[in-house]
Amino acid sequence: MSSRRSSKDRRIDELVSQLKPGDQLIVSELSRLGRSTSEVIGLVNQLAEMKVELIAIKQELKISPKNRRDMASKVIVTIFSLLAEIERDLISERTKTALAQAKAAGKKLGRPKGPGKSKLDGREDEIRDLFSKGVNKANVARVLGVSRCTLYNHIKKKKL
Repeated sequence: MSSRRSSKDRRIDELVSQLKPGDQLIVSELSRLGRSTSEVIGLVNQLAEMKVELIAIKQELKISPKNRRDMASKVIVTIFSLLAEIERDLISERTKTALAQAKAAGKKLGRPKGPGKSKLDGREDEIRDLFSKGVNKANVARVLGVSRCTLYNHIKKKKL
């Protein structure tokens, strides 16, 4: 999940609460632990205090509770976290610039407006047939494999 989401949404807090001394936490990269350098460093320190080993695969980094206090580990964690934070900011800035340029060039951005295709397009006769047999809307939706809301919207749109 994107590190731009809160730690609650990413369920980091839930994960940390389940860890016990001697456990290993394996992550693809340090940037997955937090949105900012300070958040990552704070979590690394919390894991070390809990006596949990952290392994970051992409950085080939292994931080055990024993070596987390040494200067080299602190520097490595800080540098990798800072680089990830800068990279995220640069990507965001490039995206915003590209969107502004596209908008200035007259390109419409975002999802197209208007009625889209429905899963029920072309099945109006089947829906009418089920209604004529006395099947209620909830069961028609179930038979057709769609939600009731999808069926209700289709009935309203097609005036069935």
